[in-house]
Amino acid sequence: MADARNIGQTSATEAELLDLAGNVLNGGALGFLMLPREADVVIREGRGSKLISVDGREYIDFLMGSGPMLVGHCHPRVIEAVEHQMRQGTTFYFLNEPAIRLAEQMIEAVPCAEEIRYVSTGSDATFLSLRAGRAFAGRSKILKFEGGWHGTNDYAMFGTVPQHASDYPHAESDSLGVPDVLGDEVLVAPFNDAEFAEQVIDQHAGELGAVIVEPLQRVLKPEPGFLQAVRDACTRHGIVLIFDEIVTGFRLAWGGAQEAYGVVPDLACYGKAMAGGYPLAVIAGRKEVMDAFGNVSRPPQSIAWASGTFNGNPIGSTAALAAMELLSAPGVYDQLHRIGSRLRSGIEEAGRRHGLPVQALGEDMVFGVRFMENSQPKTWVDLLENDKAMGSTFAVECVKRGILIVPNEKFYISIAHTDEDVDRTLEIIDEALKVVAAG
Repeated sequence: MADARNIGQTSATEAELLDLAGNVLNGGALGFLMLPREADVVIREGRGSKLISVDGREYIDFLMGSGPMLVGHCHPRVIEAVEHQMRQGTTFYFLNEPAIRLAEQMIEAVPCAEEIRYVSTGSDATFLSLRAGRAFAGRSKILKFEGGWHGTNDYAMFGTVPQHASDYPHAESDSLGVPDVLGDEVLVAPFNDAEFAEQVIDQHAGELGAVIVEPLQRVLKPEPGFLQAVRDACTRHGIVLIFDEIVTGFRLAWGGAQEAYGVVPDLACYGKAMAGGYPLAVIAGRKEVMDAFGNVSRPPQSIAWASGTFNGNPIGSTAALAAMELLSAPGVYDQLHRIGSRLRSGIEEAGRRHGLPVQALGEDMVFGVRFMENSQPKTWVDLLENDKAMGSTFAVECVKRGILIVPNEKFYISIAHTDEDVDRTLEIIDEALKVVAAG
C-alpha cells in the first residue's frame, strides 16, 4: 500500500511528468496560465516566497498561485490553524464558527459590507453578484469595462481580450459556447473614460441592473474621478455597482480598493488573497441588495439563487481567519508597498539601461511588465501596444534563471518576499533583458 503522505508522488523526472501531463491533461496544463515547454516546470513544494520543482530547482515565485499566496507559501500560522480544523472536520454544509467569525471580520474590514454570502470561486462571486444586481434593480442588462476580467461565466466573456477596440457599447464574445443572445445583455465601455461610461449608463438606465468593474483593471490604475463618476451614475439611476475585488481585496489595503481609492460600491467580490491559499470567495455588500439572495424561508421564485456544497466550509474560513490576522499586523502594507516599489523601479531602470521600453504597470503589490512606449496607458486598447513577443522572451529567460512568472501576466508581491529576493530578481531581470535587447 502506498504511503499516505506520498500519494500521487513518484520518483519521475520533471520531463517525464511534463510528457504525462501532455497526454492526460486537457491542453497539457491546469488552465490558461502556462509556460512554453522549454521553460515549463512541475512544482513539488512551496515555502515562503520560493517554489521548488520536482527536479529540485528553486524559484523566486512572483506568480504566487495567481494571487492567493499573499502571506507566502505554507505560512506556519495558516498551516497550524488548518491542521487543527481538519481534525475536527473539513465540511459540514451547516453553519460553523469559523465561517461566522470570518463574516464578522469581513464586515468590520470592508467598507461596503453589511452582510456577506459565501461562494467557492471568484467566477462564482462575479456571476452571482451580477444575478443579485439584476434581481435587486429588476433589469436584465449589465455594463462591464473592456479588458476587465471577471472570471469565465458567460456574462463576463464579452470584450475581455479583444484584438481591437469594441463597437461600444457592444462587444464580441471571447469564448466558444457563449450564447449569442447574451451579446444584447452585456454592454461594454472603455475603462477610464468617465464621460462615455456616464453616457452609456444614462442612455440605458431603464435596462441596466448592474455595473461591474475591476477598480484596478489588470494593470490599469483608475484615473482620478473615474470610479466616483461611475458610482454617481449608478446611484442616480438605482443601478447596483459591483467592485470585482478578487485581486485587490486585502491586497491594496486592509479595506481593499474601496479604501485605497475612496469609492464604495454596493456589492464587492472577494477571493484569492483573503484565504491564505485555500479555495474560498465571498460576496459582500449592502443589506438591501444582499437581501435579493434571501433564504429558503422565501418562495423559490422570490430569491436570486446562490448556493454551493462547499460554500463557507470551515477549512477555507479557518485559513482566511489566519491569513487576515497576519495581514492586519502593523506595517504589513507599508512593507508590501516598499518591496513592490523597489522592484518596479528597478525593472524600469534595467529596461532603460538596455534601451528597451519597459513599463512596470499597476500598483506596488500587483503589477505587470509590459514592453511599450506608453508609460501611462489608460485603456485596454492602449495595452495592445505591448510587444508580446518581447514579453514571452523575457519571461522564459527569467524562468530559466530562477524567477517564476508567466509571459505578459502579473507580478504578485507577498509578505514573504524580502530585499534579498528583490536583489536577486533584479540581477536575473538584467540578464533576461540583455537577451531581449539582443533580439
